[in-house]
Amino acid sequence: MTKLNAPKNVSLADVHGSVDTTRKGSWWRQLFVFFGPAYLVSVGYMDPGNWATDLAGGSKYGYALIWVLLMSNLMALLLQNLSARLGIVRGMDLAQANREVYPRYINLSLYILAEIAIAACDLAEVLGMAIGIQLLTGLPLVYGVAFTVLDTFLLLFLQRLGMRKMEAFIIGLIALIGLSFLVEIWMARPNLAEVATGLVPRLPNQEALYIAIGIIGATVMPHNLYLHSALVQTRKIHKGDHHMLRALRLNFLDSTIALNLAFFVNAAILVLSATIFFKTGHTSVAQLREAYLLLPGQLGSRLAAILFAVALIAAGQSSTLTGTLAGQIVMEGYLQLRINPWLRRLLTRLLAIIPAILVILIAGEQQADSLIILSQVILSVQLGFAIIPLIHFVSDKSTMGTFAITPLIRLCAWATAFLLISLNLKLVYDQLADFYAGHGHIIWKLIFPPVCLGALFLMGYILLHPWLGRKTEKPSDRAQIHPEAADIEQLQLPVFKKIAVALDFSEHTGKILSYAVGQGRQEAEYLLIHVVESASARMLGRQSDDFETRQDQERLEFYRNQLEKKGYRASTRLGYQNRSKEIVRIVREEAVDMLVIGAHGHSGIKDFIYGETVNTVRHELKIPVLIVNL
Repeated sequence: MTKLNAPKNVSLADVHGSVDTTRKGSWWRQLFVFFGPAYLVSVGYMDPGNWATDLAGGSKYGYALIWVLLMSNLMALLLQNLSARLGIVRGMDLAQANREVYPRYINLSLYILAEIAIAACDLAEVLGMAIGIQLLTGLPLVYGVAFTVLDTFLLLFLQRLGMRKMEAFIIGLIALIGLSFLVEIWMARPNLAEVATGLVPRLPNQEALYIAIGIIGATVMPHNLYLHSALVQTRKIHKGDHHMLRALRLNFLDSTIALNLAFFVNAAILVLSATIFFKTGHTSVAQLREAYLLLPGQLGSRLAAILFAVALIAAGQSSTLTGTLAGQIVMEGYLQLRINPWLRRLLTRLLAIIPAILVILIAGEQQADSLIILSQVILSVQLGFAIIPLIHFVSDKSTMGTFAITPLIRLCAWATAFLLISLNLKLVYDQLADFYAGHGHIIWKLIFPPVCLGALFLMGYILLHPWLGRKTEKPSDRAQIHPEAADIEQLQLPVFKKIAVALDFSEHTGKILSYAVGQGRQEAEYLLIHVVESASARMLGRQSDDFETRQDQERLEFYRNQLEKKGYRASTRLGYQNRSKEIVRIVREEAVDMLVIGAHGHSGIKDFIYGETVNTVRHELKIPVLIVNL
């Protein structure tokens, strides 16, 4: 049997194990149930940040760099499968695994780097979507950037629908991107024999090497490794080595298909650029806006440009949704902190929007493409800090048991890590050399050297950590959000002397009263509360004496009399104006021990229209609140 270290807490707790793969069915049905996580990951490989390098490679060197895309796709497939293996076998994501092994200060550093990577990734998505909106509508770029904050509400809506529907939405966006480029490739009609020559490894010159580094460096993104290790845990699987092995194989198939679709999109961009730009002498096309403007003239149709912009928006939207999930994973895994998804999404989006708006307002819209390139450089810097721990974890037989990777896979993984880190270091070195050769501010020139040295020290530490001695694990260091379970020695049952009951006079009033009486029986006193919300009550408050106020008071007295006839003690209080504030005020004034309130199950737009009384009230009160679903 495999020896496993099961964590006390889980990734993405609201959807953990929500997709049941244990039900019997045909092989195709089982395959369909497992499919999904890799598609959410694959959108990171076709985000707007990759488009610029694909366009530059195609316009400058034709089909010569297609092999670079293929090689980077194979490396991505290897690393994503290692990430999925960690999640399936150990039942923890990469952030949780890091927290369990490394000292606190190392984990804090890794967390900060992961958050920077997610913010940089989101910056590319924001700018890509904004450019796409501008190309379609003509709106100023700064308006498009500000408009992207609205997708916060889209994520909330998708999360309410469940994991499978979110996956279906992302797959729909991927299909839209793929279909758009399929149509454009059909319009461009490239020579397939010439395209095939691009699979032969070669580099025409030194500049081609630089573009190849950009393509590879922008392919594997660190947040995707955190994301995949958590998303695979949304599948509920049987215990046991046989079922675990089957899950690993099906997830490998899922990853292979999804990442090959991403390869198709990137290859399509490069082939399109090579066919319509390189062959017509436009060898310097590297900006999204420039490609959009040239497409209609080269393909003879305005449809080509529209499809390009639509695909750009879809790529940005799909990538930004998965980036938010990655942010939730790293925050919960490293900090043991869980916040509302909408707040997490808003923070991530603002970290991308604010610098984008400032740069556009100060330096102009022409700097948007430079910001996208900067975001890719930042992502490149972070990559080693995710790859190295991942390889260590899946190689460790003490935690992975029989599912630890084989020596051959381990050799391939370390070779991939060495190549990616070397290429990314080369890219960062070149960028810094250009910066210092220019007229950069002296403060930044003083800051960068110690930051770079600190990053190299951190990378060296996590690389050598298995040989430096393992961290002694304490219960407080476990990768968990909740405290350890404790024995219950003696239960002290609460006694409620005074129970407040919020009534809305609906057909469910009897049900609410029944739940209240069930808590206090004959021993408690019941305070019946209703808030008058007529126009007169809103303006005059307690001075209101309109028909609705009088009628509401009569109804409260009716229910009080009904309770007293059954032998219960009861009193009444009317509130006015704001429903939530009045309930809280009356409960505090009357010093009640418990509040019983009904919930109609409103969500989303209905909460906005009708108000969200229950959540507001329960957050304001320190006493128990019993919510009765109506």
